[in-house]
Amino acid sequence: MIFDFFYQLIQHLLNVINELGYIGVFIGMVIESSFIPFPSEIILIPAGALVSQGKMSGLMVFLMGLTGSLIGAYINYFLALFLGRRTINLLISKYGKFLFLTEMELQKSDLFFNKHGQIATFTGRLIPVIRQIISLPAGFSKMNFFKFSFFTALGAGIWITILIYVGYLFGDNSELIKQNMNLITIILLFFVSVIILIYLWLNKRKLKRIY
Repeated sequence: MIFDFFYQLIQHLLNVINELGYIGVFIGMVIESSFIPFPSEIILIPAGALVSQGKMSGLMVFLMGLTGSLIGAYINYFLALFLGRRTINLLISKYGKFLFLTEMELQKSDLFFNKHGQIATFTGRLIPVIRQIISLPAGFSKMNFFKFSFFTALGAGIWITILIYVGYLFGDNSELIKQNMNLITIILLFFVSVIILIYLWLNKRKLKRIY
């Protein structure tokens, strides 16, 4: 029942996005970047295919996608900042099943954020599931807004560029896109792991110098 409703909602949103063009990309990315699990792949890959056909501008798709991602992230950030952890936990426990979110997933994002600090905001934008909720622990911890914006834009910008490029290269070939998205996800997870390891190594060296 829930999955049928969610599927119908996605189809309806896709129709609206396709009709609205650049504004549709913006709206779709606002939804994707907030706590609603709306996959950015089904927004930006088709847009990338339209770029390859000369029907859309790659720069405009990128800017609309990035702006939408930031607005969606701000929604989560300020919700967490003003409502607090207890209220968010209560909402997730009551309504999380409709958004396919659980308290365990939220706790994982908290742990990831607490372990790796501000760099988690950047790397979190490149990890499936974490991408949608990494802004919540940033709000809980009252992370500096400008630093939050910078790292969010950096991570989201990389992800958006990848999806547009995939759509540009492979167009409507869904099988090739599926194969390459799996490979891209693995590469990104490896990339994130390397970044975190370098970050931790640099911090360790910094602590040794202090003491």
